[in-house]
Amino acid sequence: MLKLFNTFTNKIEEFKPIEENKVKMYVCGPTVYDKAHLGHARCYITWDVLYRYLKFLGFDVTYARNVTDVDDKILKKADEKGVKPEDIAKEFYNSYINSMNELNVLRPDIEPFATKTLSEMINMVKELINKGYAYVVDDDVYFEVSKFKPYGSLSKQPLDDLMAGARVEADNKKHSPLDFALWKKDETHGFNCPWHKGRPGWHIECSSMIRKHLGKTIDIHAGGADLKFPHHENEIAQSEAANGVKFVNYWLHNGFVTINKEKMSKSLNNFLTIDDVLKAYDSNTIRFFILTNHYRMPVEFNDEALLSAKAGANRLINSIKGVQLTDIKDETTIEEFKNAMDEDLNTSKALAVLFSLADKFKKTKDVKFANTLKYLAEVLGFNFELKNKELTDDELKEQILPLYKTFNINEDENPKNALSKILETRKEARMNKDWAKSDLIRDELLKCKITIKDSKEGSTWEIL
Repeated sequence: MLKLFNTFTNKIEEFKPIEENKVKMYVCGPTVYDKAHLGHARCYITWDVLYRYLKFLGFDVTYARNVTDVDDKILKKADEKGVKPEDIAKEFYNSYINSMNELNVLRPDIEPFATKTLSEMINMVKELINKGYAYVVDDDVYFEVSKFKPYGSLSKQPLDDLMAGARVEADNKKHSPLDFALWKKDETHGFNCPWHKGRPGWHIECSSMIRKHLGKTIDIHAGGADLKFPHHENEIAQSEAANGVKFVNYWLHNGFVTINKEKMSKSLNNFLTIDDVLKAYDSNTIRFFILTNHYRMPVEFNDEALLSAKAGANRLINSIKGVQLTDIKDETTIEEFKNAMDEDLNTSKALAVLFSLADKFKKTKDVKFANTLKYLAEVLGFNFELKNKELTDDELKEQILPLYKTFNINEDENPKNALSKILETRKEARMNKDWAKSDLIRDELLKCKITIKDSKEGSTWEIL
């Protein structure tokens, strides 16, 4: 039985959908003003695995993931570039989709855009005003947090504590510094509405899209831990105030990707784009790197971890390479996999099950183990059709350029010839039992993302 950690209750709970065998699931999507980074990869790969696993269990899943295509950051980028906001949104939406495709992240069943849900947002804002939860000041509309008594329940910050700790903003039109914008006056980039030309606040977008496409109460709402407060807290307040019913049954949040123990983010300017990472590592490696850690825990990014993930992913993929697969599977191992995943998506334990299958197939050559490995690995989103990236000579030379100096190789030398010479040097060291030199050469190659494979026939190099 699937059990998930519900952030709202801070407990692992048995998953029971509202409707038998049906799941309504929503994940906060990107604000399309820049390229997606490794933090986004962590989020969307995590919930891609949940989506795949729910379907694997036989649930009829309706998965919605939105696109925020109207936002302050989009407007700022458009002003900087001297183009229309919609041009920025289109450019980076296309970039985001390409990144998701490269990562083998499945498309959601529904992908609503903020700019195509404006009438629903306006209607929800009107309802909140009519019910006394929102007020208009100078054509801006704010949600009055004090009117929603359970506010703070998700982030475990009682309303009184939040009020006591809130900063009083200078010249603020709001009744309280905790009140948040539902609609913002904007004569330049705004849309027509009952108050004044304007645009929606960020939080109302998700609430309106969920109500339109999934209903007033949904099974699962997921996203990054950074969205818990204030975004998800505000979603709960406005949705439950407007709809009069519980908004979400299971809140799920994934941990951060960190660099030097700091959260990776654009604001800290310490982020790596997915495109950047894919230049050095394939999507199976990135997915393995992310799934080795439990989804609720932070993941520390470094090359050493990714090199280890590369080796792990390759071991799984290559263990059944060229094998003629059939439909026969090992049901016992499938149950072991389910037991692991049912423990709040324990992907590291699930990966251990896959490695045991690889070992069983290697020892027995029983194809049922190979069939089961591929079947279960695809539930985790690994791509067995992925081709190894072929570098041009110029790209390879750029990658191994430090080796030319280290091993006194002429810079005009073809990179493949250079690597052959380095392997020959290592071969001589091994023949002379100079193991320290042999290991040093291996380490220098690894720094340039080149690994050595030793066999009876000799040694060969491979790009990581």
